[in-house]
Amino acid sequence: CTKITKVNGQVPVYVAEIAPKDLRGGLTTANQLMVALGSSIAYLVGQFVTWRVLALVGVVPCIVQLIGLFFIPESPRWLAKVGRQTDFESALRKLRGKDANISQEESEIKDYTELQSLLPKTRIQDLFQKKYAHSVIVGVGLMVFQQFGGANAIVFYASDIFVSAGFSSGKVGSIAVAIIQVPITLLGAILLDKSGRKPLLMVAAAGTCLGCLLAGTSFLFKAQHWATKAVPALNLTGILVFTAFYSLGMGAIPWVMMSEIFPINIKGIAGSLVTLVNWFGSWAVTYSYNYLESWSAAGTFYIYSAVSAVAIVFVLKLVPETRARTLEEIQSSMASLGIFS
Repeated sequence: CTKITKVNGQVPVYVAEIAPKDLRGGLTTANQLMVALGSSIAYLVGQFVTWRVLALVGVVPCIVQLIGLFFIPESPRWLAKVGRQTDFESALRKLRGKDANISQEESEIKDYTELQSLLPKTRIQDLFQKKYAHSVIVGVGLMVFQQFGGANAIVFYASDIFVSAGFSSGKVGSIAVAIIQVPITLLGAILLDKSGRKPLLMVAAAGTCLGCLLAGTSFLFKAQHWATKAVPALNLTGILVFTAFYSLGMGAIPWVMMSEIFPINIKGIAGSLVTLVNWFGSWAVTYSYNYLESWSAAGTFYIYSAVSAVAIVFVLKLVPETRARTLEEIQSSMASLGIFS
């Protein structure tokens, strides 16, 4: 689990550091697209094979990834940070192409890295300094809303949710969830560098809010014996709406933002904190779902809906737009325009 957590946090950071600013959002979202694709394949294959076979199948992409790591370049920003100037220039040239003009980007990275090198070594308590407050609140806050909106409860208990709503089996609903994830995540990756992070986050949060509201209402109708024939369809609609909008933005964009907003001198420790919050939220939501559902299935989904509603306000008030800006521009502006300044 520790290794999975590290990879989960490191991949978007690495992709953000190597990508050009006009493609950074889409390329970083490609990580979430692959996660969605893997999840969908696992959903579909899991309907027809045992869990042991499914676990063995999961070894294959791990081996491919391990081999691929020997062929990817190191992050130019990290190389600049540790003073490997020749390797830095070589890596940046390799990533941008031999005929690309990298002089401006190279100069910006050097200047920013040199400025950051003058700062003392970062400790965990340094994250709570005034100049980092905005970045930390945005990074942690987005992960809180991503997880406590109920995503993992729906993912892990999808079959049980559909059966509770009146379906004879959870297979059809689970397969529908698996099918919808990949194309919507791909759409989100395409839109991210066109519409921007902030508008897409707000639309996605509104959609997850609506999806949970519909799912909660389906359980309310079932409990009150209102329009009982419509309950399964309403429940399926709510879960699919939630899945679609989560895949559109709430699943990927918090990771994209996490990789963009932290200065290089605190990126490692801040990224670890944000990833820890994400995985704690995943555990808390998954662990608590059965207890909440036994209390009130409708109430559980209304709580998730309320979390997404608060997320809309959070994004509107605190989350900056980072589209088409270099990492150095984003991080400098967040340090100088903190929420407490």
